[in-house]
Amino acid sequence: MFSSISQAFQSILSHKLRSFLTMLGIIIGIAAIISIISTIKCTNEQIKENLIGAGNNVVTVQLYQNDMAYEMMYYGNPTGVLQADAEDAEAMRKLSGIRDVSFYTYREYADRVFYRNTPFNGQIYGVDENYFKVNGYQIRRGRGFVERDFSSVQKNVLLDDVAARSLFGTEDPVGKILEITGEPFTVIGILERKSSFEPVINSKEDYELYATTENGTIYLTRTAWPVVYRFDEPQMVDVSAESTEDMTAAGKAAEDYLNQNLIAADVLHNGLSYRSNDLLERAEQLQAMSNSANQQLIWIAGISLLVGGVGVMNIMLVNVTERTAEIGLRKAVGAKRRRILAQFLIEASVLTGIGGLLGAAGGVGLSQLLSKFMETPSAVSIPAIIAAVAFSVLIGLVFGLLPALKASKLNPIEALRRD
Repeated sequence: MFSSISQAFQSILSHKLRSFLTMLGIIIGIAAIISIISTIKCTNEQIKENLIGAGNNVVTVQLYQNDMAYEMMYYGNPTGVLQADAEDAEAMRKLSGIRDVSFYTYREYADRVFYRNTPFNGQIYGVDENYFKVNGYQIRRGRGFVERDFSSVQKNVLLDDVAARSLFGTEDPVGKILEITGEPFTVIGILERKSSFEPVINSKEDYELYATTENGTIYLTRTAWPVVYRFDEPQMVDVSAESTEDMTAAGKAAEDYLNQNLIAADVLHNGLSYRSNDLLERAEQLQAMSNSANQQLIWIAGISLLVGGVGVMNIMLVNVTERTAEIGLRKAVGAKRRRILAQFLIEASVLTGIGGLLGAAGGVGLSQLLSKFMETPSAVSIPAIIAAVAFSVLIGLVFGLLPALKASKLNPIEALRRD
């Protein structure tokens, strides 16, 4: 076995240029496939990162009417949809895949919010005690909400960085008074996410997904919300899943639980239902679309491997012709047919195996170059490299079989007569 491999290397090295040109189709094909697979992996990770963001595994469940998200500011308070309470929150935490839950109310555009004469056009939330923990926020300046802010109606608010800059510019917002629908609220702190995340905006859809947060967000307590909007409202819920993979199941479990309350209240006939906005599922759909397109590129790149295989078969036939006398001599001194067959198969496999290794190295280098050029994260798939090299060896075996059979079937007497 080892002597056959050694002879294969000697044969390749004795015709360096011819061997390299023979391997070129394999090199190009493997390099193309490795770079495409790396690009697919990068794209999938980028899609997932863009949608899921900081990685806190949160799924939002909100009220829908038919196929549209129910907007309180446009449609008013829906009849029969009750507010969730602490018992609901505790029951939902026991559902499979759910780590924690937070109920909150929300307006996409805050109504009549001013600091002196500066208006605010961002979002406003009425949050419960768990909201900031579930969504991964921390206090950067000032203080957060404490138990007394929830137990009694304290007119205090928290701002994120964007809202603070929008309303106060370079001033320190802590201690300042905002006017919200004519009511005075004191800014007690500034929030920031524990994990920073900057989405890549490459399309109109990406922009629409994140544009609503460009003016920032104001946070009230759930008990102060009725001071601003005068009545209790059905809440949205953020569900923190145990892991990214559990997001779909956790969102569905929360959705089913809340819809059971709607069935009990007999309001489903109005087209109202809770639905989870599963970003993981959306990411997987986009990844599937991306994979479908890129798999076609892999098949196209695979054609060059077939061309390379034909080149290997051609050069091995040339080798058989050139070494006819050698084959005849080996048979004359007792070499068996299977030994001759194995020798030429090993030579073909070594040739394509070297081509596969060079192609894999080229594919990794090409993927790194594309990563820098396209400003995307680099991702190299080790299993894909191993599979590609193994496949290149298989090509050598398949396309080297015909020349090897031809060599093994040579008549030793006729072979020795040839010059």
